[in-house]
This record gives sequence, structure tokens and C-alpha cells, in this order.
Amino acid sequence: MTSAKLTVSALAVIAATASVAHAREQIQVSGSSTVLPYSTIAAEAFSENTDFPTPVIESGGSSAGLQKFCQGVGENPVDIANASRPIRESEIETCRANGVTDIIEVQIGYDGIVFASDIEGPDFEFTPADWYNALAAEVVVDGEIAANPYTRWNQIRPELPDQAILAFVPGTKHGTREVFEEKVIADGCEESGASDAFTAERGEDGADACTVLRTDGRSVDIDGDYTETLARIQSDKDGIGVFGLSVYENNTDKLKVGTISGVTPSTETIASGEYPVSRPLYFYLKKAHIGVIPGLKE
Repeated sequence: MTSAKLTVSALAVIAATASVAHAREQIQVSGSSTVLPYSTIAAEAFSENTDFPTPVIESGGSSAGLQKFCQGVGENPVDIANASRPIRESEIETCRANGVTDIIEVQIGYDGIVFASDIEGPDFEFTPADWYNALAAEVVVDGEIAANPYTRWNQIRPELPDQAILAFVPGTKHGTREVFEEKVIADGCEESGASDAFTAERGEDGADACTVLRTDGRSVDIDGDYTETLARIQSDKDGIGVFGLSVYENNTDKLKVGTISGVTPSTETIASGEYPVSRPLYFYLKKAHIGVIPGLKE
């Protein structure tokens, strides 16, 4: 797999696939719900500046998009996969087995995972440990590992609002879920000291227990895109959604955002690296599907 610098625009990436996709009339793009807004903008610009139809853009999650991408080359599989996480080695192997032997990775920028609630609700100042203690299936209570007993945020830390714990978390096919587990739940497990207790009791397998989320209705997986998360928050004012910054920025009339470790998510704090829950965003292309892309350096 080759890696591309940001010397190529999203528009150029899409335009480069036109010769292959033209056989079926439209370029096919699939993947991350987080990257969806950027793909849509690029697709619209592409159709306005070329003679080709507007590309078909699908969301549904990074894993789902990469699965379609790795089905093979030619007219049927998608041409471009969006992802809010790096492609996994197992996915690269699947691609190779299906004839996708030369993948180009284009990092298009960075995004932050935010925690947003109803605009009329209380302010939240979170730490990773708060999220671990709120959503993990097992936590440490009085020095012992136990099933998560917490039902309200202020039971975890008195400074947090007296509000029922209810979180709408991206399902496992979303790249956002993986980053949330690694950079929030796992880090929170370590920050709280629970990881030491798990390791002491269960050995090397103990660390995996940190990221197992509760299934009693306090943590709700959202397998669809973020419109479903927004609808859930509107219907239950206690709900807190986990999603990318762009979703919050497009809905500031409905949502307020919480801080993490004292940092408010914004384009500036994410770009500077100050905001602790950020991740890179990618386009993946099949070299067999592209021609010469102006400005692309492998």
C-alpha cells in the first residue's frame, strides 16, 4: 500500500477514478459517516466541473465501506472507500485475495470525536475516566471488580450533572467506535486505575475487559448514520451522542458540546493536537482504477 500526502484534493481523487467508473456511468464511494460531508462536497464540485454524473456517495461506516472496496476491481466494487481510521492489515489481506493488490491511502485531514447533548441541557466537563465509569460493563467499586452499578452521572463524580446516563455510541462497523474505545474508554480505564485491577485479577486478558461496554440500555449502539443519533437525542433529552465534530458544527442550534480534560473541541484545538480525542480521516483508492492525478506523490 502506498501513502499519499495532502498535495491532492478530494476533488482530484474522485476525478482520477472517472475513466474506470465511466463504464458504469457513476463513480461509487462508500464508507465513513464522518467523512460523508466532505465526500458529498467533493462529489458536487466534481459534477459541476466535469462532464461526468455526480458520484454515488454511501455512508454506513468505515468497516462496511472498506469491505465493499476490497471485493475486487472492475465495474462492480466501489472505487473509493472513506474511513475515519486506518485500514487494517486483515482488510489489506482481503483486498489482495480479491485482486486489489495496490492501494493508495490519502489522508485528507483530522477530525475530533465530540460528546454532544441537547442544547437546553446541563453543561458537561468530562474526563476519559468519567466515560469509562459510565459505560464500561465492569468497573471497580470499593476496590473490587463489579458489574457497572451507575445510573446517573453525578454518581460517578459529584461535579457532573444529576442526569441519567444514556449514551448513543456508533456501532462496531463505524471507525468512530474504534477510536472511542481506544482513546476514551481504554484511556479512561487506565486513568481511573481500573486497568491495574483487571490485569491483577485476569492477567493479560484483563486489558480487553476495559473496552467491553454495558448492555443494560445505558449505552446504545447506533448502526445507522448520525441522523439517527440526532433523532435519538431529540426524543430523549438525557441522551449524549458520540460523533464527529462536523455533525455538531452543523447542528449547533440543537446541541451543546462537552469538554474533555478541560478542552473544548474545535477546528483549532483539533488541528493543534490540544483536543485529546482526534483521529485522521482517509480516502482509499485502487491504483488499478486511477490514471494520473495531478499533484499526487506516492
